[in-house]
Amino acid sequence: MNYPNGIQKEYHNLTSYGNRGMSLEEDLNITNEYYREKNIAVIYKKPTPITIYKVDYPSRKDAVIKEARFKIPSTTDYNGIYKGKYIDFEAKETKQKTSFPLSNIHKHQLEHLKKIEEHGGVGFLIVRFNYYGETYLLDNKALFHFLENENRKSIPYSYFQEYGKKIPIGLRPRLDYLKLIEVIL
Repeated sequence: MNYPNGIQKEYHNLTSYGNRGMSLEEDLNITNEYYREKNIAVIYKKPTPITIYKVDYPSRKDAVIKEARFKIPSTTDYNGIYKGKYIDFEAKETKQKTSFPLSNIHKHQLEHLKKIEEHGGVGFLIVRFNYYGETYLLDNKALFHFLENENRKSIPYSYFQEYGKKIPIGLRPRLDYLKLIEVIL
C-alpha cells in the first residue's frame, strides 16, 4: 500500500489464529467452569490416580514431586451431572487429517464408556481434529456402532462429519457440548 510522502507498507493477509495454542483440555476446562458458574451442570476433569515415591522439599510450601507412577489405568477424562443424568466422556486430539487412530483410546476406557450407557448414564467421545480446527462429539451409539461394524484401526474423519456432532467454538461457553447432547437425553 502506498501512503503519502512516499511511505510504503506491505499489506498482510489477516488470518485468524483464534484457537492456536489452546488445547482441547483447556477449552473443556473453561467450558465446564462456565457450566458450574451458571449452574447449568457440574462436570469436572478427573484427576489421574498416581502413587508418589519421591518428593523434594526445598521449603514447606514448595514441595516438588520427583518420582511418581500411575496407580491404576484411568477411566475417562471427565464426569459429572447434567439435568439429573450422569455424564462421562473421553477427550482426545489428533493431528491426523483423514482419521482418528483407535490406538488413542485404551480398551479399558471403551469398556468404561459401555458400562456408563448400560447403567443409564450418557457417555461420549470428544475429538478435536487439529488440522481442521474442528471438534466433534461422537455419542456412544455412533462410537460403538462403528467399532462393532468396522474392522479398521482408525475412525475416518468423514465418519465424524456424518455421525458426529460438530461443536462450535464460542466465547462463553467455549465448547457448548451440552447443547449437543440434548438429543441423547
